Amino acid sequence: MVISEVNIMYYVYILKSISNKERIYIGLTTDIHRRLDEHNEGRCTYSKRYAPWKLETYLAFSNKKLAKNFEVYLKAGSGQAFFKKRLLPER
Repeated sequence: MVISEVNIMYYVYILKSISNKERIYIGLTTDIHRRLDEHNEGRCTYSKRYAPWKLETYLAFSNKKLAKNFEVYLKAGSGQAFFKKRLLPER
């Protein structure tokens, strides 16, 4: 069997600031390690003031549209309640 397309995974990730425990960042990427490095090196406008960051959790999707929709959901009110209750450990 020949596979003609490469499987790219899309990761919706949640970062937690180490310096400010109340700060959370939600994002989408295809390379979690590279993206975490970018956040911690101050190369991201919003997140640089709360660096350093640690990866709290991530979810992998094979479909980019589903990943983007889930990221948008997590950033919305009901999604915030969901991830605080289900995806983050006790604060």
